[in-house]
Amino acid sequence: MPELLSFISTTAVGHFEYRAVIMIVVGLVFVYLGVSKHYEPLLLVPIGFGIVLGNMPGAIGVYIDNSVMNIIYFGVKSGLYPPLIFLGIGAMTDFSTLIANPKLILLGAAAQFGIFATLFGAYLLGFSIVEAGAIGIIGGADGPTSIFLATKLAPDLLGAIAIAAYSYMALVPVIQPPIIRLLTTKKERLIHMKTPRVVSKRAKILFPIIGFVATVTIAPGASILLGMLFFGNLLKESGVTERLAESARHALIDIVTILLGLAVGASTQAEYFLTPASIKIFVLGAFAFAVATAAGVLFAKLMNLFLKTKINPMIGAAGVSAVPDSARVVHQVGQRYDPKNFLLMHAMAPNVAGVIGSAVAAGVLLGILGG
Repeated sequence: MPELLSFISTTAVGHFEYRAVIMIVVGLVFVYLGVSKHYEPLLLVPIGFGIVLGNMPGAIGVYIDNSVMNIIYFGVKSGLYPPLIFLGIGAMTDFSTLIANPKLILLGAAAQFGIFATLFGAYLLGFSIVEAGAIGIIGGADGPTSIFLATKLAPDLLGAIAIAAYSYMALVPVIQPPIIRLLTTKKERLIHMKTPRVVSKRAKILFPIIGFVATVTIAPGASILLGMLFFGNLLKESGVTERLAESARHALIDIVTILLGLAVGASTQAEYFLTPASIKIFVLGAFAFAVATAAGVLFAKLMNLFLKTKINPMIGAAGVSAVPDSARVVHQVGQRYDPKNFLLMHAMAPNVAGVIGSAVAAGVLLGILGG
């Protein structure tokens, strides 16, 4: 019996703390949502398992210097992983619909209103203006950008901001449809849009170069994110670096996603994560995402007042940066009302514009608040 008790004392049995148990349950829910509901499984499964890993008693977590998890987490806290994710996103993104219909970039810009509305909301809830800036970027529905800005402005809130951003990205199919239906009429949902014009190869090659120069001129603080995004796209569109583009959009982004998800999940150790500030961030994250979605839809309706050829206002919801899930949601909602209405290609224009817009917004906030 003494030997048995001695053995048990070396295990996790009897060392569980109730807050850690809560977080483990949360991690298992994330895994369940990813596996059973298919809500962004590439994100939720690594993050969910990371939450379980980080909250097991005796686990050598990300906050122990020079531990394996601490070394993996270095890519998060140093801001290394987000630019690599953007490189992969750029290599898999087709900007053709945005080039063909450039006015739709305004929808991507309008959706960023959620960022600045949340910034003021966070400030009113007691966060410093710098912390509020880092929290506000959740409204862009862009996990890598949220991590990037949090590492610069509010590293103490990094775990909560990252989990909130990725959670709401994964819940796009749940959050956006009710907002879209609330703000549009059946007649508006039935609007068909013309097939976009064919874009030349030259235009596709020039776009990442011109886009990089233009956006970084506005937001130099986001030069690494925007640079990697447009560089990845140049690799794809140039036609002479397909091997590099293939590696960026498959092997590289897959590896980084695994490490990023696991590290972010493991950073949610209960003693650091279960705080009033984290709860506020989650509430603000939901508010940010809802406002961003609504702003995109309402701005599309506003544009229709001045356009001869109307756009389907639902595509405004895709102005958030959750690529391609938000565009897919818009398409699916449209299909419920008219199976012959194909909105995916049109929704991708504001969707990819949202990726650029959230990075530009992060650069602007970093320039204003980081100095």
